[in-house]
Amino acid sequence: MTTISLMIVELTRLLLGLLIAFFHRPIADFVLVQERALVVAFRQRGLRLPAAPTTETARTLYFMIGIGLAIYEICRIWMMLQGISVNLALF
Repeated sequence: MTTISLMIVELTRLLLGLLIAFFHRPIADFVLVQERALVVAFRQRGLRLPAAPTTETARTLYFMIGIGLAIYEICRIWMMLQGISVNLALF
């Protein structure tokens, strides 16, 4: 892969992390509605599942995921610009 296409991939991941952090509230709210529905469905069938996390916990979790992804990608981009070998294969 050329350096330009690698940089496009890294910038796209950075944008994804920032978008997750920016839209963490609607993402968390949507996921919580689905998770609560699943918990109710499983409980009706006799399978005991733990309760879904609180709204604030879910929002914080998605915000931290977005910020963590963005920080990770900023570090990878900085390492690429410095000429350091980027072999951190988390994604």
